[in-house]
Amino acid sequence: MQEKISFSPESHLGQTLHQWWVDLKDDRASRAMLRRCSTLDEVSLNPAYQRFYRFMLAHRWPAESTNTQKDKLAVIASLLAHVITDDQDAVAVRMSVLAGDKPLVSELRFRGLLKIDDMDDLFVSLRRTLPLIKNQVNVYQLAHDIYWWNDITKKRWAYDYRWPVKQNT
Repeated sequence: MQEKISFSPESHLGQTLHQWWVDLKDDRASRAMLRRCSTLDEVSLNPAYQRFYRFMLAHRWPAESTNTQKDKLAVIASLLAHVITDDQDAVAVRMSVLAGDKPLVSELRFRGLLKIDDMDDLFVSLRRTLPLIKNQVNVYQLAHDIYWWNDITKKRWAYDYRWPVKQNT
């Protein structure tokens, strides 16, 4: 039986992924190659991702993983190449931090994000969202939430997001 994939700070895969992300800061070539990818297919065919995938296989990533699981890992690797700072806040909390009187990620954009079911679309949307939050995100939670992107994750994000209060006119 396959063990459940976890990217928590206590899990081996989580610690491995975080260490890879820390080391990626010094591997400017791989980081740049992953950051240039604009589609999931580009990530999957990228030599930097393939090296990462082999690295994860050597650190207990299941060799019998499905293509869907591999795609999720590709999204995680590419998005983490954009992350500059490991933030402790929940991802949706970070998105709702106020810049002036408006959240970093608008309510409209956030609602659109919650409607996404397809991993390709999620990749593109989060890739565009990371600069809005100054490329600061909780590395462990981002990886976990991408891998387990489903209605439960979306609901947790909806509760974590600090929805703007509407003013009566």
